[in-house]
Amino acid sequence: MALKDYNEKRKFDETSEPKGKTKKSKDQLIFVIQRHAASRLHYDFRLEMDGVLKSWAVPKGPSLDPKDKRLAMMVEDHPYDYKDFEGNIPEGNYGAGQVEIWDSGTYEPLDNHSKLSDEKELLKELHAGSLKFILHGKKLKGEFALVKMKNTEENSWLLIKHKDDFAESDYDAEENTAKNSQVTKFLEEKKSLKSSKKKS
Repeated sequence: MALKDYNEKRKFDETSEPKGKTKKSKDQLIFVIQRHAASRLHYDFRLEMDGVLKSWAVPKGPSLDPKDKRLAMMVEDHPYDYKDFEGNIPEGNYGAGQVEIWDSGTYEPLDNHSKLSDEKELLKELHAGSLKFILHGKKLKGEFALVKMKNTEENSWLLIKHKDDFAESDYDAEENTAKNSQVTKFLEEKKSLKSSKKKS
C-alpha cells in the first residue's frame, strides 16, 4: 500500500491534513508545489502518478535557471487530496509548521512518441531514475527533469530545468512568493519570538 508510510506518520485527530486515499484526475495529471516552513523552510514538489502524489522535498526550491541543479529528496507518497492542503500542522506532529501552495497546474511526459499512456511512461521513467516532463503551472512552465543521483542515498534526486523559452537566469523561488504569504508571516513570527526570548 503506497500510502502506508504517510498514514503511519500522521495523527489525524490533531492535523487537518487529508487521510491517505488513492484518487486520480479525470483527464490531465496534476502537479503541486507547496512551500513548507517546518524545522527548516523547503518546497514540496509533488507529481500525480498511480493515484498518489509522488513527492520530493526541495530545500532551495525549484528554479527556472538551467544552471541550478536542485537537490530533491524523495519522501513518502502523499494522497491526491494533499494537492489542496494549506494551513498549519500543529507542534508535535510530523512536518509541524505552516504550508501553502506555491504553484500548481498540469504536467505531461516530455516523450510524446511513447506507445505507453502518459502515466505509464512517467512511472517507467520514475523506476528508471530519470523523469523528463513538461510543467504547465502559473510560475513553473516548460521542460524539467528529475534525475536520481548515483552512489548516494537512495532517495537523493536532482531537479533540473531544461533550456527552453521559459528558462530564466538567476531565479529565486523565494522572490516569487505572494506578498500576503502565510508561510512568510509564520517565519517572521517565529523569528520575533526567538529574539524576544533571547532578550528576556
